[in-house]
Amino acid sequence: MERLPFDVIEDLKRFLREDIRSGDLTSNITIPVDAKGKATIYAKSKAVLAGMEEVIAIAELTGLQHDLHVFEGNWVNPGEGVLTLTGQARILLAIERVSLNIVQRMSGIATKTYNIVHEAKKMNPKVRVAATRKTTPGFRYFDKRAVKIGGGDTHRYALDDMVLIKNNHISVVGSVGEAVRLARREVSFSKKISCEVRTLQEALEAIKAGADIVLLDNFSPQDVAGVHKILTEKGLRNKIILEASGGIDQDNIKAYAESGCDVLSSGALTHSYESSDFNMLLTIE
Repeated sequence: MERLPFDVIEDLKRFLREDIRSGDLTSNITIPVDAKGKATIYAKSKAVLAGMEEVIAIAELTGLQHDLHVFEGNWVNPGEGVLTLTGQARILLAIERVSLNIVQRMSGIATKTYNIVHEAKKMNPKVRVAATRKTTPGFRYFDKRAVKIGGGDTHRYALDDMVLIKNNHISVVGSVGEAVRLARREVSFSKKISCEVRTLQEALEAIKAGADIVLLDNFSPQDVAGVHKILTEKGLRNKIILEASGGIDQDNIKAYAESGCDVLSSGALTHSYESSDFNMLLTIE
């Protein structure tokens, strides 16, 4: 397992402090202080497993031993044990809810991502399905990592990852071309420049001004295919990465994948998933 970044470890500590506060009142009453236990996390629904690195980090932070049974990215079935933790019984119960919340959330996102990517690649094996920044504040790292585990592309983690010119930027500057030219003058070669467009003409303008990525926002699959066709006929298609976004989800992913885009961005991966179901069972040793 990879080591998590320092700031993520701090997030996990914060999650534990939020839930435990001054102590687990119930366990401190009912569980002897010296009791040792073994707790296994079980899947209760079919899912692509994610969140194991985080739970193992929680175990290490709290002095528990761990035994991983299933690696992240694999499918698990109801009743399948994925991770066993051993140590003080009170601690096992104190970290139960935070650990399960993380696994359930991340596995839900990974499962949705896998299903959408799988459908998309049936139509276009080369297409990338990417997440957006539509994540719950404070959970972006976890949500994005879950997308990666599910086979998706993480896209931007934050605003400084690349230049992404959107409608509001264009309205201030005055035109797509001027916005792209301004970015091209100011930004380092190490950062890509993406420009959101609403029409074919704006797409042509962005390409002429030097955009690396043309983002077709809220285009239908048929309109995306039309833009792809015209750019190909004009010899411009290979000059840029073509991306589509806006309302892309399980029900239309195949149509978008057939449109000729390189990247399909979907906020639904991280805002419209269904949490997977897991539980933890404790035995006293």
